[in-house]
This record gives sequence, C-alpha cells and structure tokens, in this order.
Amino acid sequence: MKPKKNIYIFSNSTGETAERVIKATLAQFDAPETKVFRKSYLKTMDDVRVAVEDVAKRPGLIVFTLMNRAHVAELNAEVERLGLESFDVISPIIEKMEEYLGLPAKRRPGVIYKVDEEYIKRLESVNFTVKHDDGQSTQDLDQADMVLVGVSRTSKTPLSMYLAGKGYKVANIPLVEEVRPPDMLFKIPQERVVGLTIDVQQLINIRMSRMRNMRQPVRGRYTEYDTVESELVFSKRLYRQNPKWMVVDMTNKAIEEAAAEIMKKFQ
Repeated sequence: MKPKKNIYIFSNSTGETAERVIKATLAQFDAPETKVFRKSYLKTMDDVRVAVEDVAKRPGLIVFTLMNRAHVAELNAEVERLGLESFDVISPIIEKMEEYLGLPAKRRPGVIYKVDEEYIKRLESVNFTVKHDDGQSTQDLDQADMVLVGVSRTSKTPLSMYLAGKGYKVANIPLVEEVRPPDMLFKIPQERVVGLTIDVQQLINIRMSRMRNMRQPVRGRYTEYDTVESELVFSKRLYRQNPKWMVVDMTNKAIEEAAAEIMKKFQ
C-alpha cells in the first residue's frame, strides 16, 4: 500500500484558489489517501514560520500562493532549513503576465474575492426590481432609476430584470384600461418613466402563447383583437398626455435591443 501523502496550502488570504488548483490536479491521479490542508490568512513572518514548523510535524508538500515577497523568502528559507518540499503556484503565472502585459501585478492577497461597488450596486438593483415588479410597492417609486409602464405582456418584467442586471433600480407598473395608474407615478421626475407599446397582432400572439403555457383557454377577451387594440390605444393616449415619458416600441425587438435604447437615454 502506498504511504499517505499530505499537501499543505499556504495563503495570505483564504487559500481557495490554490485548493481548487490542487484538487483539480489530484483528480488526474489515483491517490485517495492524499490529504489537503489549508493554512489561511498568513499575515506576518511569524505566521509563516509557525505554519512551516507545524508542517514539519507531519511532513508534506507545501503549495503556496503568497503575495508578499518577504513571506515567500521566509517560507523558502524555513523549508530549506527543515528539509521540506514546496511549490509556488502563482508567482510563475504572475511573472509571465507581467512580462506579457507590460504591467506590474498588484500582488494583493484575496483580490479575486473583494466585492466591488459595482457588484453591490447590481445586487441592490436586482433586489429593488424584484420587490417592485408588476405594480408592487408603488409608495417608493421615487427611489427607482426608471419606471416601465405598459399593458399586459409588453415585456415589462424581463426588460426590468435585464436593466437591473446593468445596475438600474427598475419598477414596472401594468396599465389597465379604465384603471388610473398609481398617483405616485405622476409625482416622480417624469423623465424616469418609460412607456412600452407593441403591434396588436404580435401582442395577441404573445398572449395566446402565454395562455397555452398556462394550459388555459386561448380564446377570450384577453386575446380578442378588439380588446387588445383598445388596451394599446388607451396606453398610447396616456403616453401622449405625458410627453416627458420615453416611449419604446417592442414590436419585433429583443430585450437587449430595447434595453440598449433605454440605457442610451438614461446614460
């Protein structure tokens, strides 16, 4: 039977990057007895020395992703002193990239895990948009970057979610004939409102497809030509009464295309 092997991962941060590399590499070998241990958050020279001495008690291969050059030098010295083995996973890659890109590396531990402001903004935008879908929470529409309005099945929700992924807080409100939209819609800056419209027949086709997917009768007022046309006429009349609203025709238009049109204005 082959002796058990130990692999120790040394990192100034979590050590997850090195562990993934090592485990992906081990998958190429029939070595089920090999154990992988992490020595994370080695912040000082003493941390490095103590970690190496700990390995010496149960010797194994040290695989490291240390960003601090002084820590690397200390590790190499301790490894040589104690007769251990080590392998630098990341420095050769960084050095090659520095040479290729002609730029110095940041050499900061844990950079890949830092959550930047843009990510946080997108996350907040998605949360806001989900909570303000389909006419929900209209009392705080003033917090929205934009508000989409339109009759049923004019792509309000998918368009809202796509824009949220780009960092916009989006609310959407369904327009129903003979029902006045919420008062708050007319109190927010009107340049934030986007009205959606679409060709009558295309909207009928979309609604019929929706009813089929829901296993509901396809024929009815919801898909009736006169009814759908009347709804669209109602929405267009509302758009004309509010000239500051942007109007986007969704006929034969992909979500990405419509979003680009809207973002161009809002940028």
